[in-house]
Amino acid sequence: MQSLLLRLLDICFSLAGITLALPIMILVYVIGLFDNGSPVFFQRRVGKKQIPFTLMKFRTMPIDTSSVGTHLVDAASITTVGHILRKTKCDELPQLFNVLLGHMSLVGPRPCLPNQTILIKERETRGVFRVRPGVTGLAQVNEVDMSTPRKLARYDQLMINSMSLGLYIKLIITTGLGKGRGDRL
Repeated sequence: MQSLLLRLLDICFSLAGITLALPIMILVYVIGLFDNGSPVFFQRRVGKKQIPFTLMKFRTMPIDTSSVGTHLVDAASITTVGHILRKTKCDELPQLFNVLLGHMSLVGPRPCLPNQTILIKERETRGVFRVRPGVTGLAQVNEVDMSTPRKLARYDQLMINSMSLGLYIKLIITTGLGKGRGDRL
């Protein structure tokens, strides 16, 4: 029952977020066209039950950047516009469409890349893939990123095992207030 309620909240909050953020998304899209010619970034990620899905974000790095975890990319790879998008978390706004489509939840473990084998193994052993990945989660608000896969998987497991409506709302509010930076770049 709780998972159905959280899914309904995901749908309602993502629709509201898309509606409210649409002018910002259009502006970021247009700026991105001038900045790099390809403002939206699509990347395969590992989803619930390890089923791959395509994650949408606003591009913050050049088009030819390697598809590896952000912690493995040189900070100089982030564009000027990308720094602003990451600082304001506006690069994450297209993920509201992923939430609406059911690929993600607003709250859950951040989706990893298929080549992050250590993290995938840790998450497998901890049952993390039984839930949808999220835009934010316990690890993110505690500034634990994918550079520490075992620690990240422990935070993911803790969040999943203690998930409640209260924790879901708290993590959304905490993220909205700017707590947590995600990956170090």
